Amino acid sequence: MSGSYIAIDWGSTHLRAWLYRDGECVDSLQLPYGVSRLVGQTAREVFDKYVDPWRRREALPVVMAGMIGSDAGWQPVPYLPCPVSLHELSARLFEVAPQVWIVPGLNTPRNVMRGEETQLLGAMQLAPAARYVLPGTHSKWVQAANGAVSGFTTAMTGELHHLLMNHSLVGKGLPEQRDDPAAFQAGLQSGLESPSLVTRLFEARALRVLGELAQESVSDWLSGLLIGAEVAANRQVGESVTLVGSESLCARYRQALATAGIAAREIAGDTAFQQGIRSILDARR
Repeated sequence: MSGSYIAIDWGSTHLRAWLYRDGECVDSLQLPYGVSRLVGQTAREVFDKYVDPWRRREALPVVMAGMIGSDAGWQPVPYLPCPVSLHELSARLFEVAPQVWIVPGLNTPRNVMRGEETQLLGAMQLAPAARYVLPGTHSKWVQAANGAVSGFTTAMTGELHHLLMNHSLVGKGLPEQRDDPAAFQAGLQSGLESPSLVTRLFEARALRVLGELAQESVSDWLSGLLIGAEVAANRQVGESVTLVGSESLCARYRQALATAGIAAREIAGDTAFQQGIRSILDARR
């Protein structure tokens, strides 16, 4: 594709945008104005202040994905129910301003996603697979085939880690945390062995109090426990998966998957997202 456009990944905590001219990224920005952090502004006001200056020379098309389409964002955008072909995304964009669209999310009877559908569209084109894992605050495990999503599950792994470290007895009074691969592996093994977390979470405190876990290593042990439990709860015999996400998170999941005997490929989340946006725009031309 050789078009000019703006791609936006607008989540709960951050807004990230890329300006493309003739198919090349010529500028980008990252702002701490996710839909949960608009600090008294509306999403439209943030867009007008920071993104719209890119459009003053010409009314470039803008495609946004993520929580910007939620009831906390610019305007609620309906979900597309699964099973659904992701090729439908381009025809189901929701226009919130002239040449400014939001990508719809996906849903099952008991689950929803926003933003990941755009990554999935790109990942399916660049790295076709039957199952994808998208690590994050709310990790997704997705079943896919022939460009369609048949279903998915969500694990609140990242959010649980944050809540436990910052708002529970597990993290109370801890010093600054450090990287500890051994602690991560130990927690990972515990999580893989016992995916029911209710009786294991308190060990993050008990091991530290009893002197078996360094105070500075609680975060990595807890991360291992949560990721291990997530993998154990979602793994299927003989399967392989494709990871879609940041290098740092994918590295942890690669280790967890390898320990569980699951083969994994990987594609960068930003690469998949940008391919997804390009595909959506190409289908509209």
